[in-house]
Amino acid sequence: MNISGRNKLTGTIKDIKNGTVMSQITLDVGGQLVVSAITNDSALELALNVGDNVKALIKSTDVMIMK
Repeated sequence: MNISGRNKLTGTIKDIKNGTVMSQITLDVGGQLVVSAITNDSALELALNVGDNVKALIKSTDVMIMK
């Protein structure tokens, strides 16, 4: 699959919290936690499980830096 997004992070799923409509997926990316909110339908379609190795694609027009 080709995709235009360039900000791809490889990580391992550490936690999945399913809500009424959305699922919160927590990834460990090199010791840093990245949290994504996706629909429950998408989580089921991807058959996500704790321990799975996945890629997070970040597509944004703004990235803020703070020091």
